[in-house]
Amino acid sequence: MDFKDKVILVTGSSRGIGAEIAQSFAKEGALVVVNYLQSEEAAEKVVTACKNSGGDAWSIKADVTSEGAVRGMVEEILLEAGKIDVVVNNAFKPYIFDPDKRKLVWELTWEDYQAHIDGSLRSTHNVCQAVLQNMRKRNQGSIINMVSNLVARPIIPYHEYTTAKTALVGYSRNLATELGQFGIRVNCVAPGLVYPTDASRQTKEEVKEMILTQTPLRRIASPEDVAGPVLFLASDWSRFMTGQTIYVDGGLVM
Repeated sequence: MDFKDKVILVTGSSRGIGAEIAQSFAKEGALVVVNYLQSEEAAEKVVTACKNSGGDAWSIKADVTSEGAVRGMVEEILLEAGKIDVVVNNAFKPYIFDPDKRKLVWELTWEDYQAHIDGSLRSTHNVCQAVLQNMRKRNQGSIINMVSNLVARPIIPYHEYTTAKTALVGYSRNLATELGQFGIRVNCVAPGLVYPTDASRQTKEEVKEMILTQTPLRRIASPEDVAGPVLFLASDWSRFMTGQTIYVDGGLVM
């Protein structure tokens, strides 16, 4: 895939899956904007890795749950690069996937749900609203929203996380319907358990074994497994795809 002269914004890309996605775009010649919230040091390491991979990159700190911060970030990108070709909405509220420590449904408050809706749906909405004017003006663009295979198969009921990601799928389909006339495509990538990441590090071996034995490809995904489908959806190879959710979980959902 050739992303030379393409400008890619990846939110929440200072670590984990986001960092791998950013570096994968850079390997294909893209200019990558590494968005982060907390660790400038981690973000700069990703920037360096992107540059060493053959692309270009710079980092921008912005809280994607803040409309004003997102608007400022996008304005800076447009000032420096003139356009945004692809957005990967990867940032989400930190969550630890531990079945023994999750809140049971009768323990949850609406505030628990709201926090994840803000972290997934609100943040994505803020970014989409900020980039749409430029994409519509250019009559092209690709938006990829990161969700989860739990929306189709909640093998462990992480209620607040999965509810927010399910809402994001619906949001994405509505965007795809509205924006197709402007040449803008909107799709979702839904990984299963990805190891190792900060969110999955505490996953117990028995849980990994349970998922592995039910997965036709008989292994757990790595961040590299997720990056490929994201690049595919960003590329012209998927130019007639929109409103889709691609499950990247070795066949656990089919």
